[in-house]
Amino acid sequence: MSSIVLERRRNTLIFWCGCALVTAGVLAHLPMFLMGRDNGYVLAGMPMGIGMLLGMGAIVLGVLAAAYGLLPAAPRRSGTPIDVSTPLENARLGAPHWRVAALLALALVIDIMKPASLGFVAPGMKAEYHISAQTAAWLPFAALAGTVAGSVFWGMLADVYGRRASIVLSSVMFVGTSICGAMPSFWWNVGMCFLMGAAAGGLLPVAYALLAEIMPTRHRGWSLVLVGGVGAVGGFFAASFLSALLQPLFGWRIMWLLNLPTGLALVLLSPLLPESAQFLQETGRSELARETLARFGVVLTPAAAAAPPPGHESHAPVPPLTHGFVGITSALTLAALAWGLVNFGLLLWLPAALVEQGQSVAAASALIAKSTLLAVPTIVLCAWLFSAWSTKWSLIAVTAVMLAGLAGLALGQSGATASGTLLPLALVILGSSGMISMLLPYAAENYPLLIRGRATGWVAACSKLGGLGAQTLSVAGGVPPLTTAIMFIVAPAFGAALLIALFGRESRGRSLGELDLAHRLRG
Repeated sequence: MSSIVLERRRNTLIFWCGCALVTAGVLAHLPMFLMGRDNGYVLAGMPMGIGMLLGMGAIVLGVLAAAYGLLPAAPRRSGTPIDVSTPLENARLGAPHWRVAALLALALVIDIMKPASLGFVAPGMKAEYHISAQTAAWLPFAALAGTVAGSVFWGMLADVYGRRASIVLSSVMFVGTSICGAMPSFWWNVGMCFLMGAAAGGLLPVAYALLAEIMPTRHRGWSLVLVGGVGAVGGFFAASFLSALLQPLFGWRIMWLLNLPTGLALVLLSPLLPESAQFLQETGRSELARETLARFGVVLTPAAAAAPPPGHESHAPVPPLTHGFVGITSALTLAALAWGLVNFGLLLWLPAALVEQGQSVAAASALIAKSTLLAVPTIVLCAWLFSAWSTKWSLIAVTAVMLAGLAGLALGQSGATASGTLLPLALVILGSSGMISMLLPYAAENYPLLIRGRATGWVAACSKLGGLGAQTLSVAGGVPPLTTAIMFIVAPAFGAALLIALFGRESRGRSLGELDLAHRLRG
């Protein structure tokens, strides 16, 4: 038996031992939670026992062991170099592709369910800890700060150790953060919520990078948008459904404890998740790349198995995002910031603004609910436009729709009525839903392999950074008037549309291998 096989088996054993340690550490916190079953699971002010502290230590050791098992210190180059991009991107769409897409859609549902749960746990948390709304705002602030840090970190990790390793390790860490549901102090919850965001923040951008490198070229556009849309809608639905089902029985803390079964589901399904064959080839692991190709039914012909063209250097240094990508990076950064300001700022402040204008809370809520119904058909429409018309101009079009809605909201502020606000609000939600369903898929298609993970991670981080700025105003008690908030959103959104028109790459039907080759020749 070769040393490579032995090393892989050893690392696999270490990984699963680490997962067992993390799970045991979480289970050590359940007695604390169950102690509150006679008083509505209220744990505020209760002392943390030695079992909980030992459990925290087990979680830390378990995450480190899992990381060691997943992330070997140095990728070992093996096998004759092969041409991976062309046969994989020209492959026939089959069951293996659908399995990966379904698994990544599940990962995104779980990823998005966590920030969506914040609104459902806030009332119970405020009542249990006897805190004001301004103090409670630290919770979403910490969660968004964690997702910003996590998106950047896991994106960089994906470019060094691999897409699969980053997704699985973030899932393991996600399991560990379920102990947030047993924390007796509000500020312990805030700290754990940051770690929860840091763990979940890595799933979204890396999943897009992996899916872009696995799907055949002609199916890549619609599949990326559709998987992202299913994740977004499914995440919000799962959060609301599970909250309605479980909170009346177990209180708000159960929404955090759900990280244990949902995270473990991802970990247990991880053997079905392949590494990117393009990444494996780029890091010199040709034999593993061949194994991955075989999983997708790709059999290399003698021509396809030939060595990559001259000038290909799999050990080439990783270029910074500013190396030939200033224009598109600036465009996507502004677009992500604008979306974050809308989703985590404007739409959260809007109910209060409508009430101030004389509308009832019920009318304001019903108005937003009616407008949100447009999100589902929007995702289907965006997937079609993205794959059948244009990736570049589809993103510009949905940004323009959002801008039109923002303009309508700003112009209608004086004497606004529910019927007069419905159309512009619907346009804002329609445009913002289209933006987020296209933004990360478009980012994944506009950067070469060596920086695709960190690029999509940066864009994902900026989408949360806009929200973080909005939540900073909430924490500081400085929420601006609605018209002022709209003006702050219009500027980056308009700048993004202009820069995408100038620097955006039309990626519909184009091989990612073309982008990688062009980048090498330019570099």
